[in-house]
Amino acid sequence: MHHQIIIIGGGQAGLSISYLLKQEKIDHLILDRGQIGDTWDKLRWDSFCLVTPNWQCRLPGFSYSGNDPKGFMKKEQIVEYIKQYAASFNPPIKEGVEVFKVYKKKERELFYIETSQGNYTADKVIIAAGAYHVPNIPEMSNQLPSKLKQIHSSQYKNSNQLEKGSVLVVGTGQSGAQIAEDLLIEGKEVYLSVGSAPRAPRAYRGKDVVQWLEEMGYYSQSIDENKDGDRARHKTNHYVTGRDGGRDIDLRQRALEGMHLRGRMTRIENNDLLFKDNLAENLDSADSTYTRIQKSIDSYIKSKDYEAPKQAHYTPVWEPNSENNKKINIKESNINTIIWCTGFKMDFSWVDFPIYDNTGYPKHNRGVTSVQGLYFIGLPWLHTWGSGRFSHVGEDAVYLVKHITSIIQKTASSKLVK
Repeated sequence: MHHQIIIIGGGQAGLSISYLLKQEKIDHLILDRGQIGDTWDKLRWDSFCLVTPNWQCRLPGFSYSGNDPKGFMKKEQIVEYIKQYAASFNPPIKEGVEVFKVYKKKERELFYIETSQGNYTADKVIIAAGAYHVPNIPEMSNQLPSKLKQIHSSQYKNSNQLEKGSVLVVGTGQSGAQIAEDLLIEGKEVYLSVGSAPRAPRAYRGKDVVQWLEEMGYYSQSIDENKDGDRARHKTNHYVTGRDGGRDIDLRQRALEGMHLRGRMTRIENNDLLFKDNLAENLDSADSTYTRIQKSIDSYIKSKDYEAPKQAHYTPVWEPNSENNKKINIKESNINTIIWCTGFKMDFSWVDFPIYDNTGYPKHNRGVTSVQGLYFIGLPWLHTWGSGRFSHVGEDAVYLVKHITSIIQKTASSKLVK
């Protein structure tokens, strides 16, 4: 079956571009391996909620309209928001279709799409499958005792699915920090291997930090403007939470409440888990980012001559003892579960074109690749820091649809001239 455009992925990115293509009356079809909202529903834990305020949910033609714009949608509300968005414009979508391969037989010919429900062809293909494909679990996990339960963060739902006893959470990106908190709140004894992820204040000087950063233009900052360049695409997001109405995640405070913090996990020797002696360094680095954000907001307030309540910068409430955090004995600590919050690897091997850098990230300019008719949307830093998020994925979709529409019009004009 042939379509002018096939979109692979029916999340917020795929739906956003479908909405705009439908407005332009351009023939297209979305192929999604699950059901609408599945990624949010099945790959998140039960207490998961957005870390950005509801008012930032503004997909094309469907901004948040609830009664809690400054709140943070819980998992089931996010799923419902996505489903309501789809219902609002009835996108052409086939669910439960796994795509095995996208390729061309010749450079200027059609795209061929092999799937679990037959094969398709298309003039153009838009990959909207995100960047989080394969759980990234360290090889040292194979050295752990077989009776020790191991799961990835994408498999975690709640504390009831874990073995009795203590749990080790490895990694402190958004997932690791939030899951460790969830387990501590549920009464589990929690060990946390702290990585190099930065953290952010939830609110500062009278506003949620997201509102300040949006006003300051951070979400609209392009990848070309970022001092880290392409490296920014692979950096871990700041940890903070929307839980309980939104608040900071302060691991030092959690240590005072009984969470056992360690540095980066390095290796396993028999029943001993070994850690790098960098806990203090990692906590200090996270707090440095936290304070740097506060200072940048201070400067912005001053430059605009705003009146805003004064607020002190963060002061550490706990310091680690380096003598005690290099090793954990699995038996002595009664650790029976490890949760790997170590992110994902990208896997675009099924999109069979030589367009990837050495990290597997597709080379593109605002989603436009060097392969004629092949596009990406929904990737981290596709164009801006907001790319892929509910707040800015619509802007990326608008750019791509304008680009595609322009090409279609030029092609039609050239055929008329001939």
